[in-house]
Amino acid sequence: MNRQISMLSEYIMVRKLKRYLILIGALLAFQQVLAQHDSPVNPKKEDEESVSTILNINNKDGIFNSVASFTFDVKNTYDTQQEGTVSYLITDEKGVKVKALSKPVKIERKSTEHYSFEIPALKTGFYKLNMMINVSDYDDTTRRAFGIRADEIKSAYPKPADFDSFWANAKAELAKVKPQFKVTEDPSQNTDNRRVFLIEMKSLDNLTIRGWMTVPKNNNKNKQFSVLLGLPGYQVSLQPIVGRDDDLVIITLNTRGQGNSRDVIHTERDAFISYNIEDRDKYVMRGVIMDCVRAVDFIYSRKELRHDQILATGGSMGGYLAIALAALDKRITICSAQNPILSDVHNLVGTVEWPIKDIRKYVAGRPGVNFDQVLHNMEYYDTKNFATDIKCPILLGLGLLDPYVPPGNGFAVYNSLNTDKKVMVFKDLGHEVSQKYKDYEGAWMRDTFGLF
Repeated sequence: MNRQISMLSEYIMVRKLKRYLILIGALLAFQQVLAQHDSPVNPKKEDEESVSTILNINNKDGIFNSVASFTFDVKNTYDTQQEGTVSYLITDEKGVKVKALSKPVKIERKSTEHYSFEIPALKTGFYKLNMMINVSDYDDTTRRAFGIRADEIKSAYPKPADFDSFWANAKAELAKVKPQFKVTEDPSQNTDNRRVFLIEMKSLDNLTIRGWMTVPKNNNKNKQFSVLLGLPGYQVSLQPIVGRDDDLVIITLNTRGQGNSRDVIHTERDAFISYNIEDRDKYVMRGVIMDCVRAVDFIYSRKELRHDQILATGGSMGGYLAIALAALDKRITICSAQNPILSDVHNLVGTVEWPIKDIRKYVAGRPGVNFDQVLHNMEYYDTKNFATDIKCPILLGLGLLDPYVPPGNGFAVYNSLNTDKKVMVFKDLGHEVSQKYKDYEGAWMRDTFGLF
């Protein structure tokens, strides 16, 4: 009997591992098309003779409680000594100088020098670090970021008092629109193990939105599947996602103005984020977010889908939409958001170019439209304000070098969450997450849904 139990346990573990690997493949495929990417500068390839450097923040997440520290290694493969300076410049996230240092250095021929630095007495927040080397045969700047007591970061801008009623009204408007769900199989995209369906539905303002649903082939007509709802990155056209998993339906939604849902709203790429932004009741993101709620209505209309096992996931704008949806629709079971845009919007001013530059451009072309009023409207669309209403478990991914979601803004969102939460920080990445995040997300979903 003990041997039988042991064999059964081993079988379950092997099956569970296989399913993890299958789901990870599906999630990886989805993540590759979700978001814009901005990776840090690639390390230089070494020639036969060269100078190369490695800058390391001395914490795996790049976040310190008090004293920040980092190291800078310089390798000289030249047959001559290198002389010059090693310098650093530390600024806050808006570029204001906090601390700087420059020291003369001599790196002997074919040798490596190791430099260590400590920065005490910094205030709570995130800082940019520019590490510079200027020696006989080499000049370069390496950029990194680090944080101090990130768990203490709070937004300076309050949530509007009528935020919840504003979105309750939007949902009430959506409820008056008959969804007219339509599902059409696309045999040309079917695989050996999955059927692919075009899905269509009416959303807010009676606009038709579309997406894709891929369903495992199964002879059991009563089978119910857990659901991965993938939400789109900014101006990304989501396509069907097919994986080898046999217990998961994958829905990829193209909200209005995206992919195959561009019938009515078909702006240029740069103009989408500002579309009707001067009117909080007509701003494009109001409809986009309601499109996501309508997608959950679709899931609930299908008897083959588990209504109690829905993962909302996305990166960049998709991460933003996942958070907004989880806040407004309690039917979402778990939420995964990577690098969510529009986080602590007021604090983006003076910190990032996008989307502030495009919003200013829009305002400049419309007499009577005031930038400050636009920022006030954006308070109803701020990620951090949605975060306070989330009740389901959530996973958040942030890159410290993100040019669109500064880490301080990301933590303003994370610290606004009042639910079961986890953040994964990638100190050397920009507007992206690593495979580690995708592996964790897949295992977390399967554990939560009991998919073994």
